[in-house]
Amino acid sequence: MTVPGEMRLQVITPTKRIVDERVTKIIAEASNGSFALLPRHVDFVAPLVPGVLTYTTFAGADKYLGIDDGFLVKCAGEVSVATRRAAAADDLAELHEHVKSKFETRTAGAIAARSALARLELSLIRRFIELEHRP
Repeated sequence: MTVPGEMRLQVITPTKRIVDERVTKIIAEASNGSFALLPRHVDFVAPLVPGVLTYTTFAGADKYLGIDDGFLVKCAGEVSVATRRAAAADDLAELHEHVKSKFETRTAGAIAARSALARLELSLIRRFIELEHRP
């Protein structure tokens, strides 16, 4: 339960809960631009784009998360963020290094998978063309 002037922020990935804290402010980036959430703001839903989510803890410390695509839902004093990947840090330099090491390896795998899928699709299209041209 939250008290006036704070929100409860939860950030989850498919495999674990990254953040579960009382916060006073959240800054994130949606597909239509950056936005800030404060405790008394209206309920809100936004698709998030890869970037930095910044939040201020109830104790006044600024913290940072590197996140992948995801969704943010604010309902009363609860803010939930669901994303495929997230990396937490207390400062931006630390976050940069963490994101670079964690996300780049997965990105390379995703590129290889997309390339393999593109080759399969191209092969399928060629087969259809060959079938169309058969007498």
